[in-house]
Amino acid sequence: MLILVINSGSSSIKFKLFKKQKGHLKTIASGLVDAIKLPTSKFLLNTTKENININLPINTYYHGISLIFQNLQKLNLIKDKSIDLICHRVVHGGEKYQKPIVLNTKVIKDLKEFSKIAPLHNPANIKCIEACIKKEPKIPQIAIFDTAFHSTLPKEAYLYGIPLELYNKYKIRKYGFHGINHQYISEEATKLLKKNKFKYQKLITVHLGNGCSVTAIKNGKSIDTSMGYTPLEGLIMGTRSGDIDPALIPILNEKLKFTTSETINFLNKKSGLLGLSGISSDMRILYHKSLKNNQKAILTLNLYSRRIAKYINQYIGVLNGVDAIIFSGGIGENAFYIRKNILDYLKYLDISLDQQKNKQNDQFITSTNSKIKVLVIPANEEEAMARQSLKLISAK
Repeated sequence: MLILVINSGSSSIKFKLFKKQKGHLKTIASGLVDAIKLPTSKFLLNTTKENININLPINTYYHGISLIFQNLQKLNLIKDKSIDLICHRVVHGGEKYQKPIVLNTKVIKDLKEFSKIAPLHNPANIKCIEACIKKEPKIPQIAIFDTAFHSTLPKEAYLYGIPLELYNKYKIRKYGFHGINHQYISEEATKLLKKNKFKYQKLITVHLGNGCSVTAIKNGKSIDTSMGYTPLEGLIMGTRSGDIDPALIPILNEKLKFTTSETINFLNKKSGLLGLSGISSDMRILYHKSLKNNQKAILTLNLYSRRIAKYINQYIGVLNGVDAIIFSGGIGENAFYIRKNILDYLKYLDISLDQQKNKQNDQFITSTNSKIKVLVIPANEEEAMARQSLKLISAK
């Protein structure tokens, strides 16, 4: 059985081809359609035997999807009608879609409505869905929702301090994002903690990449998360501001001569690590600058780490304790210095960080006698999506 997973973003398409063998998922190929509509666009495909790396103009998502199918066929990884299932990451499913679902015209129409509250991502997700349907109309296609894992949030967590009728009428509430990965790493961490006979009921998962979020998980269920109605709320991110005083929006409009939509774009694309440092949104560049005593880089890393620690501390209160903290995402998995900065704010918890394990990005980065465990688990949204799709199909 072959499963193609499509994980599209605002200007890219990540993909993986899995083969189900004896109950396990084996990665056959993975790749990236990058910088769609930009001068630097390129196509990458990696297998155990061969790699493809092409720089070429890619102006539409349909072109990107076509390149994926063409090159998988070129390497004889797929043949006509050999793919059994295609699954897509969809950022926003609103309150209506809280579980994986087989796509049809009605579902796609609903997803277009949700584009109003996820304008950076849902339109790209839909374009890839429509492109795959056009190319392979008979292959079942599944939507996996980034908001779904957070459907267990209690009202105390997802309601805002505004008149309740705004929720009842317009569904204005916290939805949360990165749910696919928060669920995946919490499940993987639970397996590891169980295996080592450690406690696993109260977890805090920390997804740090260009987008960043923290989730409080109790007995396998999300009970609070840092992102909100949109992915702008919460932590400082690559180019997103995270939490700000909402009264700043009209002030920014006035001072910068922006419309409201321009201000929202400014907070999404020109703030965060990029805006604070004035250098880059890339954590690696900022870290190297900080080692050369660049004060803006140092301040940016300190602000970033402090905000994350603040949310972790909040969620320890919500959970009434914590058994383990799990880091994931490009920064969470590799930036040992950021993990150390964050954990330095949590010294009162007597977390015993093993400095060597932390620098090596080991699975467990705390010493064996640390009461609270800290883990590093690589993100694998594509495998998580494939697993969820298989469960849906097998249940039918």
